[in-house]
Amino acid sequence: MSDIVTGRDAVRPHQPVRHRPPKRIRLAQQAASILVAALFLFPLVWTVLVTFKSKAESAQPPLPPWPVNGWSLENYHSLDQFGAGLMHYAENSLVIAFGTAALTVVVSTLAGYGFSRFRFPMKGAFFILILATMMVPFQSILTPLFLILTRLHLNNSLVGLILIYVTLQLPFSVFMMRNAFDAVPREIAEAARIDGARGLKLLVFVLGPLVMPGVASVGLIAFLNAWNEFLGALVFLSDQDKYTLPILVNAVRQGHFGAIDWGAVQAGVAVMMLPCLALFLILQRYYIRGLTAGAVK
Repeated sequence: MSDIVTGRDAVRPHQPVRHRPPKRIRLAQQAASILVAALFLFPLVWTVLVTFKSKAESAQPPLPPWPVNGWSLENYHSLDQFGAGLMHYAENSLVIAFGTAALTVVVSTLAGYGFSRFRFPMKGAFFILILATMMVPFQSILTPLFLILTRLHLNNSLVGLILIYVTLQLPFSVFMMRNAFDAVPREIAEAARIDGARGLKLLVFVLGPLVMPGVASVGLIAFLNAWNEFLGALVFLSDQDKYTLPILVNAVRQGHFGAIDWGAVQAGVAVMMLPCLALFLILQRYYIRGLTAGAVK
């Protein structure tokens, strides 16, 4: 008499058995991951701890990194006494960084959508030309950019500096947004057109949520680059009240009569890295997905 096979057993697909690594190997992998994470976090923690030392203690050898003679905010007060004050320069940096990120996202999204979904003469040549501008060093075009801003009466202004930063960010941003739109199936856009979605409505409400990882990546990269950029702000801004945080930290580092206030320098570094860390932690999920968008079909 033959064995009776139930329907559930007959249709059940064969699933390969996954063997978990031994416990000691998993523990070794976790220990190695913790060690690597600690190596990356240690300089950041060190910098933050040094900022809470007194000015006299900051000038001494760096070990130990934490305050020995009590915690103090003296370094932050010293940093705030330079020029127009810490908050004023931080406000300038935030205006430039957020303005650069917002304008870069808008322009690169429209350009990436056009290169991905529309056909026009010399489309490939224009795209290669945009990417080729990434090979031009920023330092080599400082003089032409300075003359252009002077002609447009935008020299020594935050708006002019934002336009310069957006110009520098666009080639890579357009490349990323085109890849993000290429990764979206065209059938989705065709179905939306059948339902009546056209133009910007199709781009914003249908394709927009699908390319949000690319948008977040472009905005985050543009923000970080504009926030940390030093040379452009130093060249195109001549009014001290319009300086950014990198210029403030450089001025603190130069010190008076050759004396460097290392505590204030570390305080400036800590202030500059906190917004970057916070923004990255908020958008890290979209950032990782955006960098890999279009890599796998």
